[in-house]
Order: sequence, then C-alpha cells, then structure tokens
Amino acid sequence: MATANPNISDFRPVIRQLDESAVNRIAAGEVVERPASAVKELVENAIDAGARNITVEYADGGKTLVRVQDDGCGMTADDLPLALSRHATSKIDGSDLLNIHTFGFRGEALPSLGAVGRLTISSRTPGGDGIEISVAGGRTSAVKPAARNAGTTVTLRDLFYATPARLKFLRTDRAEAQAITDVIKRLAMAEPFIRFVLRDVSGDGEGRETFQAPAEQGDLFGALHGRLTRVLGREFAENALPVDAQREGLHLTGFAALPTYSRGSAVAQYLFVNGRPVRDKLLIGALRGAYSDFLSRDRHPAAALFIECPPEQVDVNVHPAKSEVRFRDPGLARGLIVSALRHALAEAGHRASTTVSGATLGAMTPEPAGARVYQMDRPGALARGASYTAQTPQFAETSAPWGRVDAGPEVAPEEERQDFPLGTARGQVHENYIVAQTATGMVIVDQHAAHERLVYEKLKAQMAEKGVASQALLIPEIVELSAGDCARVLDATEDLAGLGLVIEPFGGDAVAVRETPAVLGEVNARAMVLDILDELADQNRSDTLRSRIEAILSRVACHGSIRSGRRMRAEEMNALLREMEATPHSGQCNHGRPTYVELKLSDIERLFGRT
Repeated sequence: MATANPNISDFRPVIRQLDESAVNRIAAGEVVERPASAVKELVENAIDAGARNITVEYADGGKTLVRVQDDGCGMTADDLPLALSRHATSKIDGSDLLNIHTFGFRGEALPSLGAVGRLTISSRTPGGDGIEISVAGGRTSAVKPAARNAGTTVTLRDLFYATPARLKFLRTDRAEAQAITDVIKRLAMAEPFIRFVLRDVSGDGEGRETFQAPAEQGDLFGALHGRLTRVLGREFAENALPVDAQREGLHLTGFAALPTYSRGSAVAQYLFVNGRPVRDKLLIGALRGAYSDFLSRDRHPAAALFIECPPEQVDVNVHPAKSEVRFRDPGLARGLIVSALRHALAEAGHRASTTVSGATLGAMTPEPAGARVYQMDRPGALARGASYTAQTPQFAETSAPWGRVDAGPEVAPEEERQDFPLGTARGQVHENYIVAQTATGMVIVDQHAAHERLVYEKLKAQMAEKGVASQALLIPEIVELSAGDCARVLDATEDLAGLGLVIEPFGGDAVAVRETPAVLGEVNARAMVLDILDELADQNRSDTLRSRIEAILSRVACHGSIRSGRRMRAEEMNALLREMEATPHSGQCNHGRPTYVELKLSDIERLFGRT
C-alpha cells in the first residue's frame, strides 16, 4: 500500500525573507556549539586587537557567565554598534579572502552570541572615553558611558537562554569547563608572548585560578619551549625533540615527543597553521604516518607542531568554526611533516624517554614505612673499592640460576676508561637483560628488543640502497576498475614500481599486475590494488604497500635477532651497546617498547635510603 509523501502538497510553498534575529540564531548554531566556542571566538578577537594580557572568567562551565578582558586597542562609540552587525569586521576589507593574517575575519561571532545570550561589551581606546553597549536575544541597547581602563571586556551571560533546546545538548559543568581550559591552552601555545589567566568564578567570592601562563621571554623556540612546559608539563618538554624544517614556502617548527613517550589516545596532538589551532585530518594523518614505524596501532604520538606559510597557500574559510583548513598543495604539507619528524627522530639516536626510568623507579619503590629510617654516611670511592675487593671472593653463590652473571673475558682497560652513553657491560641477568655501568648510573638492556631494532634498521637501509626485489607472475592478474580508479592507479605506477609492484594498462579500464614484491610471497594482487586505491582517493598517496613490506622486514628482524635465553660474552654485549649508540631509533623496538632503562646513581641510592 502506497503512503502519502509528506513533502508533496496541493499548496505552493511561499519563499520568505527571514528576519535578522532568526538569521543570527541560525548562524550561532554553526559558530557557537558550546561555551568553549564562545571563549574561543572572544579570545581570538582579543589577540587580533593586540592584547598582551588576557583574562578569562567563567561560571558553571560557562553556561551562566563567560567574561573575557583584554588590554588591546579598544573600540570607539561608532565601532560598538557596528561590531554587533553581521559580517562587520575590521580584519579584512572583503577584496581578498585568501590574504588573511588574523584569527577572525567573518564578522559573525559577536552578533551570534548576542542572538542566543545576554551580551555586554565595554571598551576604551587609549586616550578615549569608556563606553558600553548591551544586546539580549538580538535586541541592542544604546551606547552609554562606562568607567574603565584601556582595552575591551566582553561579558556573556545565560548562553542559549534564547534557544533553550540547545541547552539540552550541553554536557556537565565539569566537562564544559574542561573544554574551555583546552581552548585556552591551545591559544596559549599559539601565542607564547601573551599572558593568559583562566579563572572559575562559580558561586560566591573571587573564584579560583584554573590556569595561568605568564608571557614568555627570549627567542621563539625558547619561548615556545617554556610555554609548552607550562601547558603540557615538564615531562613532555624533557622528552620532546625540536623540529625546524622548510620546504617551498612552508615552514614547520615545534616539538615532537620521543616514540617511547606515547599516549593511549590522540589527546596530546596540537597542530597549528599560521598560529591558528586546527583539527585537520590531513595533518593528523601525516603525524601518524611519521611515527608509523615506531609505534604500535594502539599508541599515539605527542606533538605540538606549527606550520607557517603564505596565506595564499592555505584556505581557512572552510568552516565557520575555522578549525579546518585546506592547503593548495596537500602533498607538500604532508611530506614536510613526515620528513621533518623522521629526521628529528633519527637525530635522537638511541635516546629513550625519561618516563621509562621513572616508571621503573616507581615499580621498585617500596611502600612508605611508618618508622623513621636512620641512614649511614655514604663512603668515599676508595672505601667502596676496598670493601668490594674484600667481599668479592666470598660470593661464589652468585652463579645460581636466579643470579647468573656471565662476565666473560675481562673488559679492555682502554674501553673501561671511555665514557660511553650506554656504558660498559657488567653482566647478563636471566639470559635476556644486559646490565651496564655508565658514568652516572646503570643501564638495563633488553637484548632481544635492542637487536631486533638494529636488524630492522639494517634491512631497511639495504632495501633503500638496492630497492625492493620483485617477483614476476607467471600469469599477470587483470584487475577491472572504474575509469577514475584506473587513471589514479596508473598515475602512481612509478612509485609502486620502486616498491616492487609493477602495474601496466591492459586496455579499457583494466590494469595488469605483472610483478609483486618478492618479500611478500604469494599475495592477492587485486585486494592490494584496491587497498592502494582507497588510500590514493583519501590522501592522494598510499603507504599500504610500504607498510606491508616493512611489516615483513620487522618479522624477519624479530626472528633473526638475538633470542631471549642466549648467554652472551662480554665482548658481544659491549658490541651490542656500541651498535645501539650508532643506530637511529634504537631506543625503542619495532613495536614501540623501550629497549633499555637508564637509572641514575642518585635514583638508585634513593631506593636504598642512602640520600
């Protein structure tokens, strides 16, 4: 039985011009999703006004109050009414929407906020008079005098009171407050020379500061490092590598964390384009691709990266929230991020994050005892040496399985005197862990994980030098595709041939797969081509084939490395340590786990209560 279509009617619909209030409420739905969106728009306006000090106050997660105060250039009595008009802005003149140097440019934030909340703006220019204007539910008051210092204060009360249905979509006060904090932290990272203060004024009293970032001093890299230390914590700053690279007008700077300082989700990824915080799929994919060889699928890198480029090379007018961008040459931006990060990780060498040793110390720290511990004075170096010499002959039982140490031949005196980063091997524990002494402490090395990374890096170097060997198919496999897919895969034939996959046109919209990478063995050529096409359509490039080849090399390295349970001589252990020091990425295995743990002597002494 056919049902009536509700869109079909005997009456002709009438086209109406919506009034300004309805238009503003519709625009507010795109620009202002939650209190954090309002904070973002207002703080960006303060930055564009040249403010050096910005204070943000909120109450009840921003639902009842958001106040942003700055010491920027201020506005005049003629500017205030105009600022509340849609598409009125001082940022651009409208002649060139690609030449944008400011955060804001659409002229929608203030009228949108005034349409859904109670908005008050007070401002004063240097040397001018203080003024104030209010708007509630789209109704604007007259401009009146106000006593205040130079700058601007925007107060937003009762957000979404004019659109009560939107209130149902807001989360708890705590969640909304956390979203506001995240917005301020991102903007604070983008502007390290500006002082930010965030204050929760819920309830009575002065409120409490939830975040503060003083203006940083020094050059850009020093100021950025200081700001990231305050925002992301000292652990990130200690384990982050500086990134500085340029390519064809694009300049990438920032800090990227070591692979062993990874996270369980992508919460520690901060990306900026011309100072604007963005959440861009292209940039996030590039960041993930740069770490693809060092992290397992369930781990995510931590980084704060800043791309600077001429405004003409990037379109920020993609979405009203301005959180997405579109590059004129997306491949250039992606390639810059991947190559710069991999270069920085390679220069880190064998370095591992300090959190590895911190976690080790945490696991070894005993429960705090109630009784006070009285400590002996630490003996000097000569006294310790004499004590060890006297005690050594009495400990023949260390050859028991639980404490087996295979010292092997004596270490050469000249090697003993050198100060190696990973120290000199002193023994092997449980036939898997090498214990080495450094100038400042000790290192424990997982021999299998370390050698696995070394073998893997050698195999990759050989592949890069000699190319990927291909295996000709006895009968070429014909893959039928659409016209667009056929053209797309044929455009990539040169890159695929370099990885051992040889594809040729077969007439019409079909391609013939004639050779496949020999290291992969027997493969489903059709499925591989379709996977490659999916990536080409999504990212204009494909890493599927390379990832599969590298996965095979990783398994070969795993099976070809030193196995757990093998007794090693002293010269073998020291040779492994020296090779780790000379090999990039040797601080983590192929699966992202650390290959060694370093403990400082001061930390060891603290474990035994000697400090």
